[in-house]
Amino acid sequence: MRIHSDSFDHRGALPAEFALGVRGADGAVGFGRNRNPQLAWDDVPAGTRSFALLCVDADAPTVAEMVNKDGVEIPVSQPRTGFCHWAMVDIPADLRAIAAGSCSDGVTKHGKRDPAGPGGARQGLNDYTGWFAGDDALAGDWFGYDGPFPPPNDLREHRYFFRLFALDVERLDVPERFGAADVARAIHGHVLAEALVHGTYSLHPAVAR
Repeated sequence: MRIHSDSFDHRGALPAEFALGVRGADGAVGFGRNRNPQLAWDDVPAGTRSFALLCVDADAPTVAEMVNKDGVEIPVSQPRTGFCHWAMVDIPADLRAIAAGSCSDGVTKHGKRDPAGPGGARQGLNDYTGWFAGDDALAGDWFGYDGPFPPPNDLREHRYFFRLFALDVERLDVPERFGAADVARAIHGHVLAEALVHGTYSLHPAVAR
């Protein structure tokens, strides 16, 4: 199975239109267009009954106190963890593409309550749900796709992996409010094939390309 995107090159930079956070011409950081990128796939194995999709930033910092702290830069060497930007299951087996902007096109403060997506698919919580939990202006259930917003003071370029799984079940056994970890557990033993494509993004002036 293969997956690709017309929105960005594999291992290339994600355009700012697909990010939650952007740096303006004046250097200020704020919210961007937050559109989901286009994705397409082929060479699907026989017996596929549905797909699951995850988008995970593999380079999220592990020391939250350093994020956005004035006068501090997060070193490349800091240990990293995953941060989920998109979790979707029960994607119909006959689907072969997701159009750019069809699942997210703009910022919804407090999170999308009913994000758009392919018919029959279910979208889970992304990790902004936890990140914004203490912010009264943004706290809520962040469902569906919300794009990159790496710390502007992070010296590491972040990698965003879009992972597609072909599954032998039509409906995945996940909770009503599910996240990436629930998907990872539920697909165990049901994966017929996996494909991935990744793009990069940074808001640090010395790193962004």
